[in-house]
Amino acid sequence: MGMTISEKIIAAHAGKERVAPGEIVTVSVDVSMVNEMGGAGCLRMLEDLGTEKKFADPKKAVIVADHLTPNRDIAAAEWVKYARDRAGIYGFQFYEMGNGGIEHVILPEKGMVRPGMVAIAADSHTTTYGALGLFSTGVGSTDLAAIWALGRTWLKVPEAIKVTFSGKRQPWVSGKDLILYLIGQIGVDGARYKTLEYRGDTVDGLDMADRFAIANMSVEAGAKNGVFHVDEKTEAYVKSATSESYTIYASDEDAVYAQELSFRSEEIEPQVAYPDLPSNTHPVSEAEGIRIDQVVIGSCANGRLEDLKTAAALFDGREVAAGTRCIVIPGSQKVYLDALKSGVLETLAEAGCVVAAPTCGPCFGGYMGILAANETCLSTTTRNFTGRMGDPTSKVYLGSPAVAAATAIRGAIAHPDNI
Repeated sequence: MGMTISEKIIAAHAGKERVAPGEIVTVSVDVSMVNEMGGAGCLRMLEDLGTEKKFADPKKAVIVADHLTPNRDIAAAEWVKYARDRAGIYGFQFYEMGNGGIEHVILPEKGMVRPGMVAIAADSHTTTYGALGLFSTGVGSTDLAAIWALGRTWLKVPEAIKVTFSGKRQPWVSGKDLILYLIGQIGVDGARYKTLEYRGDTVDGLDMADRFAIANMSVEAGAKNGVFHVDEKTEAYVKSATSESYTIYASDEDAVYAQELSFRSEEIEPQVAYPDLPSNTHPVSEAEGIRIDQVVIGSCANGRLEDLKTAAALFDGREVAAGTRCIVIPGSQKVYLDALKSGVLETLAEAGCVVAAPTCGPCFGGYMGILAANETCLSTTTRNFTGRMGDPTSKVYLGSPAVAAATAIRGAIAHPDNI
């Protein structure tokens, strides 16, 4: 009986020849990360326990200032300062604004996560890195602190669901649309504590930005991790980011899956998730005309250069509709610079978009785009729970960068083909 890609990676890091779903194992961790909010808490916890001088390997520990940075207020400034100072004392990697960005954009971008690794972070969207053929998942801050101290963690080997997308995509259908469609089909708990393994000729044709978006939102279906097999595109991306070595694993032909799902991509049009769940999905054609006050383009799901280029292509020669505001947030400083040099930011600014510093910002209701009572937002972010982006009476719809740009131009949810 064969093993899946995730099972092989877990087995290798557990020092075992094979593992099986449901088995509890202890694995070594190649890289562990936390943002400035959780980082300060982790460090204080370890200092209270007196273990701060016994870190397993500080070089594998990463803190990224991205949730409330640039500092939202005095409290945020103190949190960031504490994390920054301690990172310097203990030898952790600390990514400051100006050299960083959103954590799940910059770790792949800087080559810190590579095929075959186990990567753990105190953030649920750590599933993003599975686009590179590694096992990555989120944990709580207490578990992350233990990883810093021990260099390892325990986990239950997840069952796997094979998800196959086949056929030619409709125009404007992106990775964000495919994952929203999947979540709509199986629900927010449809893959609870399971691996979502993505296959098919549609998947093979996706660029890395689309693969990152799919892996990122695997957790919105309840998945423990999402993973893609490594191909030429994966290797080209990794080699452009780092010269460090990596190990490629692939699922065996006789690997066992708890479930197998197949979808025809030509039947899927751009998707919109209605409030208040990512699973409340509808084709954009059913959502057209819903009035929108604010549009957000960015986040760890859709803050990459390809996403901004898609939006700019629709905005070219057009403007944000009167009565609607559009906030664009590049995912990293590198994305910001590349978009600046290529003219993408100029196009977006000329259209009336506000271009912000790389940050998580409004995604979790942090700042830089909070909604007032009864306002509506179409966002490329990851979640649309009640009160997620502001007042509890506000409403958030989720969509792709193309749908977001079309919506900003129309002032109401729109299919990109109709702009």
